[in-house]
Amino acid sequence: MFFIEKFEAEHMTNKRVLYVSSEVIPYLPETEISSMSFEAPKMVNDRGGQIRIFMPRYGNINERRHQLHEVIRLSGMNLVINDMDMPLIIKVASIPKERIQVYFIDNEEYFKRKATFADEEGNLFDDNDERAIFFAKGVVETVKKLNWAPDIIHVHGWMASLLPVYLKKYYQDEPLFQDSKVVLSVYGQGYEGALNKAMHQKVTFDNIEEGTASKYADPTYVNIMKAAIENADALVVGSEEIPKELTESVENAKVPSLGFKSAEEFADAYYDFYNSLIAE
Repeated sequence: MFFIEKFEAEHMTNKRVLYVSSEVIPYLPETEISSMSFEAPKMVNDRGGQIRIFMPRYGNINERRHQLHEVIRLSGMNLVINDMDMPLIIKVASIPKERIQVYFIDNEEYFKRKATFADEEGNLFDDNDERAIFFAKGVVETVKKLNWAPDIIHVHGWMASLLPVYLKKYYQDEPLFQDSKVVLSVYGQGYEGALNKAMHQKVTFDNIEEGTASKYADPTYVNIMKAAIENADALVVGSEEIPKELTESVENAKVPSLGFKSAEEFADAYYDFYNSLIAE
């Protein structure tokens, strides 16, 4: 047994896994996404891999309690969102007892409000589309500044779902990510209705080709996840039940996929899946 564990640890020692998530515990309440966005990095970390986690710095995250602090050397650049310059602020915190750092993508305009995705009446924020674009670009630009080339990029949650699209289209010539495999987890946890209909125009402003951008003309949860599925290198079913259309999209995708695994059984399955992708 010792030899197996030792081999496993060595096998992951120099592997880098970047986790990009809409939500992560302990910073937001426990959901399927926030739990897996903690458990999967912890598993890789425990087995000797290198990890980084990125999430948005929503205004309902208690900065004092979680000891967030701004990283001046990473902050200060502007990201262009729909022809507007939006300042990028990077904050960082450590998950207690885990030796795991979490990077927070922040901007006063997008993330100051005291809620995550919707107002007190449950209405989706009108600028969720821009927040998602800002988050995707912010993650990529920060990882570039860190000069940290990931072997695997594992994306969780719809707010993070533009990352596969932007990596494959907007940042397709970025050398840092040339060998990165983008893994997308597809969850049943989404949102009702649709994001801002102007999302299509904002994505095409970034020269995202019409074949992909057309999904954002009616930005329902299913449609924005379909765009992400089409731009991922591998797929994981993150919930026991996901919308039928997404099940079909996963089944029709010509990339490796991993079926749903419970919290008790995911560790070895994810670990083997990552290794098989790196070995390709």
